[in-house]
Amino acid sequence: MPPAGLLHLQRLSRRAQTRLALALAAICLLGFAVVWVLAAFVPATHMRDAILLYRFGELQRPSVETAANGLLDLLSPLAYTGWALLILAVAILRRRPRMALVLAVVLPAAPLSTELLKPLLAEPHAIVGWHWIGPASFPSGHSTAATTLALCALLVAPRGLRPTVAALGALLVAAVGVSLLILAWHMPSDVLGGYLWAGAWVALAGAVLSVSGSGEPSAAGRGPGAVGAGVP
Repeated sequence: MPPAGLLHLQRLSRRAQTRLALALAAICLLGFAVVWVLAAFVPATHMRDAILLYRFGELQRPSVETAANGLLDLLSPLAYTGWALLILAVAILRRRPRMALVLAVVLPAAPLSTELLKPLLAEPHAIVGWHWIGPASFPSGHSTAATTLALCALLVAPRGLRPTVAALGALLVAAVGVSLLILAWHMPSDVLGGYLWAGAWVALAGAVLSVSGSGEPSAAGRGPGAVGAGVP
């Protein structure tokens, strides 16, 4: 789910927020399914996926690989846990206990669920050049993790910092995706699938928070300054 979608929720009533969040979740899930079907079963897309991976692989240089590996190290299980705890701490410090509770479920569930999906959605990939990706690679756990962190950070960020958090989050998500392709850890479809899977999880979190009010006054009572799911 793109940051603009979250920011747009600020002008809506709680009921409209819930509907929009559910619609965004449905769009992400539909996009997820379409990407998988196209990449797995449509020959033209199947081959283009491999060709695009090959093109990114041509960017490999020692310095580029070092930078890409360093960035992906920031999403190791231990590092991811640290970032997740930081996001939860911000929610708690901002006195958003319901938000902290919902995100405490979403932050681990989104990337962990990709490990359950991979064997279920496994399909052989086309091979171009020397890059070979195993069949159980969709969706990418790293792209799911990066997107989940970026969107959850946007949810908990104070209003004045949201544009900055959105920009930094978008940069992180894009950089992680490019790094995965340069290092040939995932197919392009895997990366896109991870983005959409994370978007669906966070959109569902937004729906839950809008229904519960996130433990705060309704958006109508606060005016247009609040952001999605009743977050000021």
